[in-house]
Amino acid sequence: MNRLSPLQLFLAAAEAGSFSAAARRLDLGPVQASATIARLERELGVRLFERSTRRLRLTEAGERWLPHARQLVAAWEDGRAALSEGADRPLSGHLRVSLPSDIGRQHLWRWIEEFAATESPVDLRLELRLSDRLADLVQEPVDYSVRYGEPPDSSLIALPLAPDNRRVLCASPAYVARRGCPQTPAELRDHECLRFVLGESLHGRWRFETAQGGASAVEVTGNRVADDGGLVREWALAGLGIAYKSRLDVATDLAAGRLVALLPDWIGEPAPLHWMSVGRHRLTPALRRLAASIQARCAALAAGRQQR
Repeated sequence: MNRLSPLQLFLAAAEAGSFSAAARRLDLGPVQASATIARLERELGVRLFERSTRRLRLTEAGERWLPHARQLVAAWEDGRAALSEGADRPLSGHLRVSLPSDIGRQHLWRWIEEFAATESPVDLRLELRLSDRLADLVQEPVDYSVRYGEPPDSSLIALPLAPDNRRVLCASPAYVARRGCPQTPAELRDHECLRFVLGESLHGRWRFETAQGGASAVEVTGNRVADDGGLVREWALAGLGIAYKSRLDVATDLAAGRLVALLPDWIGEPAPLHWMSVGRHRLTPALRRLAASIQARCAALAAGRQQR
């Protein structure tokens, strides 16, 4: 048992909802695991778990302690990695990343796997969580997040992956044939627009610019709203309406003619893509190489040429 074993066991039990499952994961006996948690509770002076014959759940104190325990374990692991990290050290360990749903499913997971294969990792454990919901890198069990937009928190370190990416208005050829092309942003009010919702925020006010410095914003409506960017793209491909998507999300569809870009004289909203981390210490040379690899692939995708 090392110094972090009580914290690691606490985190495993909180995630598994079971002392026995956590003990098996860490190769401990159930009696030893129970005694370790009891000792941790005595040291902290609080009960961390409510125990019953049927379930195990965190107490209010346990919920408050959870993010701190994660930070302590992560800091220890990062410190050990920093001591042994060399410029040529491959990507290894437990890599937990939150990805946007659409580009994550289409491209990012594959790019990460291909990079890992070239690095020849011995013990890389990859955990990807695909969701458009903004991951809290302190509260949630993820180490990194790839997200569109500027970092919402000044404590986050952001590596640019596609700093010049923007949204593009697009629809399927079938929709255009049926409903026609809008000629100005204002005409979008007469079209079926596929809207995206993030948490409680509905992205229903679409903004555009012109090369001459003009600007326009229009409140759009439609019968379909989704909290998954991939579904919005699928609706557009099915001819169900007009989407306002990151160009990276629809680059392959535009190149193949499955979608067509609308309002070519208007420039879409900025949608920069970043690799985000809490603290610069997490951005090891291997992580920076991974981010640089993804940045190159994003540039190729935006330019209409895919790297394979």
